[in-house]
Amino acid sequence: MSGISDVRFLTVAEVAEVMRVSKMTVYRLVHSGELPAVRFGRSYRVPETAVTEALQRPIADVG
Repeated sequence: MSGISDVRFLTVAEVAEVMRVSKMTVYRLVHSGELPAVRFGRSYRVPETAVTEALQRPIADVG
């Protein structure tokens, strides 16, 4: 069973770098609810697992 200590959180800048998008795009994903995040003061932290899952989701249905 995993606990909160097992979760690795990334900053918005780190998420943007991993996803190869701008920080503003990450903020949009967080505010729209597409990317879960936790707010610490004035900044957001995103669980690394959420970033991995978001990258594995198909972006568009091109069929």
